Amino acid sequence: MPRILIVEDNPDLAFGLRNNLEIEGYDIAVAEDGLAGLRDARATRPDLIILDLMMPGMDGYRVLRTLRDEGNSTPVLILSAKGEEADKVRGFRMGADDFVTKPFSLLELLARVEALLRRVPMDAAPSGELYHFGSVLLDAAARKVTRGEDTVVLTDKEFTLLLSLARRRGAVATRQELLLEVWGHRGAVLSRTVDTHIAELRRKLEDDPADPRYLKTVRKRGYRLQL
Repeated sequence: MPRILIVEDNPDLAFGLRNNLEIEGYDIAVAEDGLAGLRDARATRPDLIILDLMMPGMDGYRVLRTLRDEGNSTPVLILSAKGEEADKVRGFRMGADDFVTKPFSLLELLARVEALLRRVPMDAAPSGELYHFGSVLLDAAARKVTRGEDTVVLTDKEFTLLLSLARRRGAVATRQELLLEVWGHRGAVLSRTVDTHIAELRRKLEDDPADPRYLKTVRKRGYRLQL
């Protein structure tokens, strides 16, 4: 049974989330603030963390950054009333896997939780599956990316997105295809998630992110990786 840690200081919201997720068959723990959430995440290693941003003492951004700095790769779904693009980009840069804005649809939240917990078949890669573009080397089996002599630190979703594009060997992937393969989402309404992650990959891998040589936008269609 997957275990989910909810870090939320609003007791009514936390109670509602707990009830609905338990009905779906998940094992739920609740932490009422950031410090408690960080402690519980370290101690219990849940399968998923649902993390509020605005909390007293230690906010969600600090919790997320601390976990990632410690090497904790547990999927994190940010749940916040802060829905500006800058807030989402900041969360993704710190290693968040998804971002849901309050108020939210319960059915949408449950779908995203299911997607994050689902084992993605493409995560398993045969030995020797390597992709080169420019000075970048992507080792699928080791889930490692290097640029020249340097290791490039990617979030789990950034790596899976890059691998999804690489496996197409230059063919175009639509946003909807990438949402389904990487995040398990089917709704086009979430396509900005793909755009944000592509922007981060360009920042980390391209010499000039504003004029990318490899991670190409195909107008009105989607993205492709020039190998």
